[in-house]
Amino acid sequence: MSTSTSGDRPSQRDRVRSFIENRRFEKAMITLIVVNAVTLGIETSPQVVARFGDVLYAFDRTVLGVFVVELLSRFYVYRSRFFHDPWRVFDFVVVGIALVPAGGAFSVLRSLRVLRVLRLVSLVPSMRGVVGALLTALPGMASIIGLMTLVLYVSAVMATKLFGAIAPDHFGHLGKSMFTLFQVMTVEGWPDIARGVMEQSPFAWVFFVIYLLIATFMVLNLFIAVVVNAMQSQVADDLKGEGEAHTRLIVDELRALRLEIEALRARATS
Repeated sequence: MSTSTSGDRPSQRDRVRSFIENRRFEKAMITLIVVNAVTLGIETSPQVVARFGDVLYAFDRTVLGVFVVELLSRFYVYRSRFFHDPWRVFDFVVVGIALVPAGGAFSVLRSLRVLRVLRLVSLVPSMRGVVGALLTALPGMASIIGLMTLVLYVSAVMATKLFGAIAPDHFGHLGKSMFTLFQVMTVEGWPDIARGVMEQSPFAWVFFVIYLLIATFMVLNLFIAVVVNAMQSQVADDLKGEGEAHTRLIVDELRALRLEIEALRARATS
């Protein structure tokens, strides 16, 4: 009895594997995540919750139950290898957060249920590629962030000394200056800030123009360049991987044909 049972287990695991790795199943999970995202957005309306709150809550619990069953199925199939894939770990963390009781001190975690929508990243290959490219770009982005922080700090010190007495609301101390210059870097409302300072210091435009050229048009464009380069590298690696897989498939087919031809020759000579 034990032998037959142990013999059935691999076939059962294979059936579960083929089910959860099927394209239809993945599409169904993507649809369920999107619908759940819509319902979570609807729950922000007090009027809708007052009328359909019980239905929305029941649907939310059902979706969470489906996600738990899916993760358990993947854990059953992959066992210890489940945690070797970072995307499966990501799904595990997201669903685990949703399972934390949302009452009392953990009531703030109710808002984190929307993180389940991020599971789309792990299920959609194109999204995984974008995230992978962003992660690849992190080392280069860290250097640019350091450069930007240095530019912001030096500029804030200069602005505090130059304009602290003129515009104390914006440049009264180092903290205010850094926040103001960060706002200027985003090109949000900077003409009003500059004109307010230029009323008493007409040549202040020189500082703001130079700062904008360095911080906005140079440093921020470096961010974009690093990300674009990382995405291009990611696409190139994906294409290379697809090409190698296609080549291996052709080689395997040629080997199979060669073996068949040799077998036919052996039969003919015999």
